[in-house]
Amino acid sequence: MHNIYIYIFIMAAVTYLIRLLPLTFVRKKITNITIRSFLYYVPYVTLTVMTFPAIIDATQSVWSGIAALIAGILLAYIGASLFGVAVCSCLVVFLIELIL
Repeated sequence: MHNIYIYIFIMAAVTYLIRLLPLTFVRKKITNITIRSFLYYVPYVTLTVMTFPAIIDATQSVWSGIAALIAGILLAYIGASLFGVAVCSCLVVFLIELIL
């Protein structure tokens, strides 16, 4: 158990370096279009990577999670509001769980 402080220190140092190095090396505005577009989409990709497994694993059955995901995607595609997508996805999970 005495090594846990070493592990915490290493994790903190790595996290700090990841955030510090770009600030120290990049002093001027980034003009490269490829890098700018990559940096633009990083928050969306990160949110997707964290949310997608939670959608599938939050329900009792994987199938109800997948059905809610598909219903949410379709409703968002046709222009439903965020509240409408969330309510309909919850209803889909409820109905699928009721059937299974």
